[in-house]
Amino acid sequence: MLGQPRATQRYESKRAEQDKELLAEMRSIAEERPCFGSPQVYEALRRRGREVNHKRVERLWREHGMQVPKKRHKRRRLSLGGSENSCVRKRPERPNHIWSYDFVTDSTERGRQLRMLCVLDEFTRESLAIEVQRSFTARQVLDVLGYLFAVRGAPEHIRSDNGPEFVARSVRRWLDRANVGTLYVAKSSPWENGYIESFNSRFRQELLDRELFLGLEDARWCVDRWRLDYNHHRPHSSLGYVPPAEFAARRPASAPGPASATPQQPPPLRQAGEVRSTHHDSLITTGT
Repeated sequence: MLGQPRATQRYESKRAEQDKELLAEMRSIAEERPCFGSPQVYEALRRRGREVNHKRVERLWREHGMQVPKKRHKRRRLSLGGSENSCVRKRPERPNHIWSYDFVTDSTERGRQLRMLCVLDEFTRESLAIEVQRSFTARQVLDVLGYLFAVRGAPEHIRSDNGPEFVARSVRRWLDRANVGTLYVAKSSPWENGYIESFNSRFRQELLDRELFLGLEDARWCVDRWRLDYNHHRPHSSLGYVPPAEFAARRPASAPGPASATPQQPPPLRQAGEVRSTHHDSLITTGT
């Protein structure tokens, strides 16, 4: 060995072989949840029982170009700007303190419209319901709220925009009789309803933009499966990387009723190629 040039004695790293299995698992998580960054993937690995250093995950994430494209943020408004009913001024403090609801629109493969009513507990981030219909009336909105109030208890407040289904006189009278305060955000100000708008964005990115619905029943089946996965399996960064249902189970509710709107543990999302069930029920009918 003496007198041998240094160029002939080099250390050969075995890192590539050691990282191959971990990288494959990271790619599997990223393919299933394309909106996840390296911190979320690291937490998902830990929940699967894999002991790995976060620096190693970040290194592989960077070296293999798995970064999620950064969003282009618009001009930030004042932290306490907006109306008195905005999510910045009126923040949730406990479960069942403030719910919010909004509509999301999509279409089937034949171009027929689908409207989805999303209801969210702003404190626990639980998706309480996503009801799928061709269209909605104020009566149908009350049917969804009536079911949720029966199984979970009424919230103290409910936040929404000024859509005709939400500001209808029948809806306001019904909520008043249930002792639920209405928080209508300023017109043309969706950022004031930030919790449900953020949820709608994840809902669209993770499901609606990736699925082609064959019809109304197919959409209901896919949406219900995604909602259960969101509540029970998807780690939420705002909750310390635990799923909303797990976070809600640790917190006492402020109104009578079960602590979670989805108490039973569901199976994870279907994998590619899995045959869909032929039995379809609406969210209200199944009670999920």
